[in-house]
Amino acid sequence: MERRDFLRSAAIAGGIAGRGAAAKGPLPRRRYKDNVELSIIGFGGIVVVGQEQKDADREVAQSVERGVNYFDVAPTYGRGEAETKLGPALEPHRKGVFLACKTTERTAEGARKELEQSLQRLRTDHFDLYQFHAVTTTKDVETILGPGGAAETFLKAREQGKVKYLGASAHSIEAAIAMMDRFPLDSILFPVNYVCYAQSNFGPQVVEHAKKKGIARLALKAMARNRLERGAERKYPKAWYEPFDDREQAAKALRFTLSEDITAAVPPGDERLYRLALDLAMEFKPLSARERRELLASSAGIKPLFPVG
Repeated sequence: MERRDFLRSAAIAGGIAGRGAAAKGPLPRRRYKDNVELSIIGFGGIVVVGQEQKDADREVAQSVERGVNYFDVAPTYGRGEAETKLGPALEPHRKGVFLACKTTERTAEGARKELEQSLQRLRTDHFDLYQFHAVTTTKDVETILGPGGAAETFLKAREQGKVKYLGASAHSIEAAIAMMDRFPLDSILFPVNYVCYAQSNFGPQVVEHAKKKGIARLALKAMARNRLERGAERKYPKAWYEPFDDREQAAKALRFTLSEDITAAVPPGDERLYRLALDLAMEFKPLSARERRELLASSAGIKPLFPVG
């Protein structure tokens, strides 16, 4: 999809959401693959870490009621707590949602065991999307795709109906592009952040490469400002970076990400920031070319979360 066409369709969705808006209409959705559409804001499993089960149940139910149908989790979130809390909370809604999970295991056997464990914890017989998690180096890619690598488990699991789509999450341009070139990914989960775009040229090349290959784009770190300095106090314990939490600043950051040619964005795992993202997404209007230039320029002096791309 050309950028102008994407922005036109996004503007229509934003306009529909904005009428009577703030939070009454359903969250807009965009195409992922085939006939699958995802809410433009995803529910990150870290949100339920630290919550009582009844609170997790309520958080999920309220999200579904607002139109969220994209849920993303990993066994590393809260050392398994995210999965064990999200499983029961999602169970009543499972048929109507798109559930994505991940593994950091790089071998076939390790990935198989973790896949089975995640399926059990999440009380489901399949994942709509299963992803190689945190692919960072070319060594990761070589191990995943080599003999006895995790890719073997992914392909077999798809044949068995345990997973439908295959993806990868990455925080490295080199690794993300290598995975897209060497494995039939359905989607890539990658940081799409205006500070990183402007200050370290980190991200745009991954989005463009995915578009050229017909790979769906899912976004991370939309509301990230910068990396926390060592020893700095964490205002949001479940975020390893400093987020934009001022409503106006957060709105600009999220607008930038949602104005790029992506399907959905997963906001920070803190429940306050997640709820803020939901509210802001209901008011979404694509950035104009001028607004985009001005926002990128405004990032001068902010240290980007990721290094030069």
